[in-house]
Amino acid sequence: MIEIIKYSEYPIFLVRPFIGGITAGFPSPADDHLDNNIDLNIEFIKDKDATFFGRVQGDSMTGAGIDHGDLLIINKSLEPRNGKIAVCFIDGEFTVKRIKIEKEIVWLIAENKNYPPIKVGKDNDFLIWGIVTNVIKYF
Repeated sequence: MIEIIKYSEYPIFLVRPFIGGITAGFPSPADDHLDNNIDLNIEFIKDKDATFFGRVQGDSMTGAGIDHGDLLIINKSLEPRNGKIAVCFIDGEFTVKRIKIEKEIVWLIAENKNYPPIKVGKDNDFLIWGIVTNVIKYF
């Protein structure tokens, strides 16, 4: 399940000082790498009219690095493609899953072995609502 929030409800995302090139190896003095600013609106929001946020509820996508409480950035204007992670509306509920598109069949694939794939049939009220472009993690 996903709680959806429209991006335009929060017109200023965040502009902050930026440390570029953070090494995962040997440390170096941080002041030597302090760049100007990074505007997260420009970095993450490619189409503000089609961008939404969604808060993840549950653990079906942990294998893709998407955990309970994470914030998704969702773009409704992107074309659904096989293998993409999508927010889907199925039978009255939002869910986030990897989509597998076969000839006339769509599968919603969880990234957690405890959840079986969902075969979308003609009887389902179904819409691929948007494509997940980014995940904001909470540790």
